[in-house]
Amino acid sequence: MTDAVGGEPRRDDGSASPAAAVPSGTAAAADDARLLQLTADGDEAAFARFVERHQGGVWRRALALSGQTADAEDLLQETFLAAWRGAASYRGGTSASARAWLLTIATHAWQRMGRRSVPMVAVEEEESLETLALRAGWGSNDADDERRATVQEALSRLAPDDRRLLLLRDVEELGGEEVAALLGLTLAATKSRLHRARLRLAAAYEEVRRASA
Repeated sequence: MTDAVGGEPRRDDGSASPAAAVPSGTAAAADDARLLQLTADGDEAAFARFVERHQGGVWRRALALSGQTADAEDLLQETFLAAWRGAASYRGGTSASARAWLLTIATHAWQRMGRRSVPMVAVEEEESLETLALRAGWGSNDADDERRATVQEALSRLAPDDRRLLLLRDVEELGGEEVAALLGLTLAATKSRLHRARLRLAAAYEEVRRASA
């Protein structure tokens, strides 16, 4: 197998490396399916491109599950090893299905490793925090640092389940059914909880903003 997952996807400063650019919509689904079919045929270069594309999201999931870098590194390796071995079993679907497939593999791998899942303490990537804030409709591109800090503080006030939902749905952009499958919920329950999580985040954001005004 390619050594494309020979280390955790981090920059020299320790922060998570950005994932490679991913085609959008049905093009992403088709390209992921193509790369995995080539992988199933033994094409290491295709798998390396697939890893580069998705390692950022898997790394965040691994860190959220494990709570520490060393275990997250092991889990990242296990996830992509399982993906390499199971590439032929992949069945494409929506544009985010390959990512959801990988995150499901990561969750199952963590369970096989015999370790207890821990609550997600924080979303660590500043870019993801800013993206979440902008998608929620707060402000423009000015005062980025201040808004990012406000969002991070607001997120820290939420329950772990709320943070997890927001990360998977609004940052990782997984579909509702994919998030439901990952969390073991019905689609209706996922939608209801996500709505409440967004309301709580908006309320927490406003509280933090007023307190710092």
